Amino acid sequence: MTHFTQRLGFALLFCMAVIHTTSIDGNDKPNILWLVAEDLSPHLGCYGDTFATTPNIDRLASQSLRYVNCWSNAPVCAPARTALLMGILPPSLGAQHMRSEAPLPATLKSYPELMREQGYFTTNNSKTDYNVTVEMKKLWDQNGNQAHWKNRAPGQPFLAVFNFEITHESQLRNNNTLAANRRHDPARVRVPAYHPDAPEVRKNWAQSYDRITQLDDQIQQRLNELNEAGLTEETIIFFYGDHGSGMPRSKRTALNTGLNMPLVIHFPEKYKHLAPKEYAPNGVSERLVSFIDFAPTLLSLAGAKAPGTMQGKPFAGKYDAGSQPYIYGFRGRMDERYDASRSIRDDRYVLAINLYPHLPYGHHNEYMFQTQTTQVWKQLYDEGKLQPEQAFFFELKPPVELYDLKTDPDQVRNLAGQREYREIQNRLLNALQRNMMETRDIGFLPEAMFWERTKGSSLGSTPYELAQDANRYDFKGIASSWFNNVSGIASNIGSANASRREARVARRTANVRVLNDRDTTDDAVRYWVGVGLLYRLAKTAGPDGSKPTAETRQLLETLRPDLEKLASDEQWIVRIPVAEALGRYGTEADVAKAEKILIDMMGDTASYSYYRTLQALNALDYFRARITDPEFPARVTATTDSMPKPTGRASQTFDKIIKSVLP
Repeated sequence: MTHFTQRLGFALLFCMAVIHTTSIDGNDKPNILWLVAEDLSPHLGCYGDTFATTPNIDRLASQSLRYVNCWSNAPVCAPARTALLMGILPPSLGAQHMRSEAPLPATLKSYPELMREQGYFTTNNSKTDYNVTVEMKKLWDQNGNQAHWKNRAPGQPFLAVFNFEITHESQLRNNNTLAANRRHDPARVRVPAYHPDAPEVRKNWAQSYDRITQLDDQIQQRLNELNEAGLTEETIIFFYGDHGSGMPRSKRTALNTGLNMPLVIHFPEKYKHLAPKEYAPNGVSERLVSFIDFAPTLLSLAGAKAPGTMQGKPFAGKYDAGSQPYIYGFRGRMDERYDASRSIRDDRYVLAINLYPHLPYGHHNEYMFQTQTTQVWKQLYDEGKLQPEQAFFFELKPPVELYDLKTDPDQVRNLAGQREYREIQNRLLNALQRNMMETRDIGFLPEAMFWERTKGSSLGSTPYELAQDANRYDFKGIASSWFNNVSGIASNIGSANASRREARVARRTANVRVLNDRDTTDDAVRYWVGVGLLYRLAKTAGPDGSKPTAETRQLLETLRPDLEKLASDEQWIVRIPVAEALGRYGTEADVAKAEKILIDMMGDTASYSYYRTLQALNALDYFRARITDPEFPARVTATTDSMPKPTGRASQTFDKIIKSVLP
């Protein structure tokens, strides 16, 4: 053996040892590419939708694993992307409301920060739209429309996110830019059971499919870039939607129609050992996964454990946690309109609780009503031309909804309360309550109240830290108040089953006066008492709660002592639901009193008062047609002009509600 040959042999042995050590130590990290489409339900050929034209995505799916039970946690972009960013349910952060800016404690880190610590070059092209305040330079090496994995250091692994806006809600009602010979015929659209079969509805649905075709073209362009660079075999590819379709009753609805979206993951041969055990080309996973699981999964793929503060579970990689029995959803304020829901699903059923059942799903949201489907849908409702499953969108929500996704994929037959589904309902409700308690869901505090308890408190802190503090946030007591005073069902929080006594209390408080001398000093509990009174009145005022009857007037007089007491509560936020009740269902004198209560609380210039004013304006808007005070517009303008307002896109929220209150 020559000296050169001997040296070459040692070199080869050394290289093999290095390669082997690198693989074991996890330093040979995969590139990760995220392709994220906006407002996309599984309306794709690979998901069995024969009306869709998606050959490129279908080809990717044929070489990958397709998830059929993936939830975005939130049915709208900013809170959904916050769940992705943090691996934490946004209601734990106070970030469940659209266009909010919740600060984070220093102890919490986002997935881009953690992936940078693992040596990754992180890029985002280009949507952020988070509901938490973050410093972009800490998250992304590059963020913007020029951000690209090509800009990394030689040999550096990348995590690259590309966002596709072509399928966004706004694109359903814009001029169609797809070539005429590629467009989908509105006559062949499947109209879901909850939508009326109207030309405008068919046109919007057809254009949704046209936009998906354009998305398919754009996805292939990014895949081509990867292939041309010779990186396809070095990269794990995720393709998914940021929540369900942009059509009304999908977007903004915390049911399967709003939360279920496609997820396709491709593992090249080199990284098959990181794939979940069910992985196979053209395979299907029925595993329940959701957005809070994505951040832990990224870290697991990089060979790292997720921090204990993350609530999600990895579903691939070194620390794959296996299957989980449930996934969870939520919704909060959508732009200018308050509402709140929480939901849960297993492999067949979805259950939701609606914290404000006196508000229809279809109460006026300025942006949603720009879609032609919403406009004609509401017109047909007002004309009395809808079937019950279609009219439901504009009528009072039940506090609890339960649907069988196998037999009722459109979710139009509510099974809640039916004897044969009682066991399923209780199981899902117990699991949902348990999750809300464990994650310290701050949603039982109205938005204005949790800001008041943080920004307005000498103790300060972030909403997340407030929620974690049992002395400052009595989750069980406050949540139980909602269950007992609004839903009329017993709270199971903190126990496996509701006691008989709790059940009797729930039934009793659903039908008689609820306020007594033993009321708690917690203003959030009193707030839900007020919401319960409002809901009880709304239920007597026609299907949509807008048509008071003799029964409404009689009930109001029965409840008047409670309403009057809460209307003068020391906590302004407690007054809002009862002022709305008096304004919507009371006498002319009640309307004047309600107007004064709500306008008086708008003059506060404290930094945390904005959301209180926003909620007060919402309440005013529901009875503005009954207000006869000629000074009303001037009084609203004078008080709101002097108050502090948020900057950026959040300021649009205020403009929209003012436009509605003062048209």
